[in-house]
Amino acid sequence: MSADVLETIRAVDASRSALLLIDYQNGFCHPDGTLGMSGVDVAPAQATYPKARRLAEAFKAAGLPVVWTRQVHLEPDAGRRQKSLAAHTAKRRQTSCLSGSWDAELVDELRELADDPTFVVTKHRFGAFFETRLQTLLDMLGVRALFVGGVTANACVETTLREAYLRDYDVVAVTDAIASVRPRWLATAQEVWAQYLGVLATTDDVCRWLSGIAPARATALHHLLLEVSDLERSLAFYCGLLGFSVRQREPFRDGRDLVVTHQGLGLTTASSGSPSRLEHLCFSAVGVDEIAERASGRGVKIVRGPAPGPYGHTVYLEDPDGNEIELVEQR
Repeated sequence: MSADVLETIRAVDASRSALLLIDYQNGFCHPDGTLGMSGVDVAPAQATYPKARRLAEAFKAAGLPVVWTRQVHLEPDAGRRQKSLAAHTAKRRQTSCLSGSWDAELVDELRELADDPTFVVTKHRFGAFFETRLQTLLDMLGVRALFVGGVTANACVETTLREAYLRDYDVVAVTDAIASVRPRWLATAQEVWAQYLGVLATTDDVCRWLSGIAPARATALHHLLLEVSDLERSLAFYCGLLGFSVRQREPFRDGRDLVVTHQGLGLTTASSGSPSRLEHLCFSAVGVDEIAERASGRGVKIVRGPAPGPYGHTVYLEDPDGNEIELVEQR
């Protein structure tokens, strides 16, 4: 992390800051969405999901607002039909993110984080401020600094950065949480942003800045892991019946089959044929090292860690009933 960047961000009043995440929608990010169907490589957009999640969780942990935007198009659009030249929507296989469509929905990987509709702003053009309620929402929240991530860099993100700057917000573009339709455009775009619109920072920069204002604590349930007697029957129940979706399937650390869902539930086969039980609970946290020191000082058993883990910097503690509690801090 650049010390200069951290010092610059420290000038921002955290109590008047918010995270703004732009257009994490199927139409722009999913291979089966409009951009993917039109031949655009959506892998760069998907690569920013962990950054967006980490930022959203860190801002929420610090008690700061997280605002999401959704681009929604109409077909036909009488306004665009007045143009003599083709609109950008005509340059794709279909009009993206039509109102009410799957294309317009937030991606599964991040959707549960946008859990309050008040903080989801619908827009109909590139800019998040143009003829939306964003300005009113930010005024009500007392926000004067915006940390911005999302897609796509050279259209909706850049337009929003310009709109924010022109309204005299302090603007921080979180570069590794911003994806472009054409990655080769990014370097030039970022030079312009840094010169005219605001400050460039990484997710690490922002989260370390936030760690200075957030107390060390568990912040939310991250996931729980169940041991089950029959993994395929459990998958039929949770996925087939309840509609959970599988995020990944891989070997657990001891070789057992592990299935992780987007809904925060993990399933693994019970060890040695033992009855089904809770294998462990995992909570998102800030200040994992400080929590571990505090636990040690109070005689709480540290099962393992603190150390890097699959979800971030991790420590495993034993609670008074002998349950294994995982605390993970994304860095």
